[in-house]
Amino acid sequence: MSDEHSESTPAWVETSALTAPALLGAAAGLLLGDLMHRSARRGVGIGLGALGVAALLPFVVGGVKGLVTGPRSKVGVRRRIQRIRDAGIGAPDYDDVDAELRDQGLL
Repeated sequence: MSDEHSESTPAWVETSALTAPALLGAAAGLLLGDLMHRSARRGVGIGLGALGVAALLPFVVGGVKGLVTGPRSKVGVRRRIQRIRDAGIGAPDYDDVDAELRDQGLL
């Protein structure tokens, strides 16, 4: 049985996950290297570090979202139970059939 809540990861999330370690490594190299002037090195390093953290942010948000609203969380279980209950209400497509059966006296 397939899980309703399983979704594939968007391509941009995977790309950002691949670029995050490179950006964080570049930031560390610039902060530790002595090739640039101190103030320029610090600014570029902090900027690249911020880009690396921003690239990892979709994974953090997705993980927290999965913990809070995932299928095994309290909210996810409630949502699934509500969908099961709503499935028993009946679809509006059958209203015409019900009306016709009532007209014939079968219901």
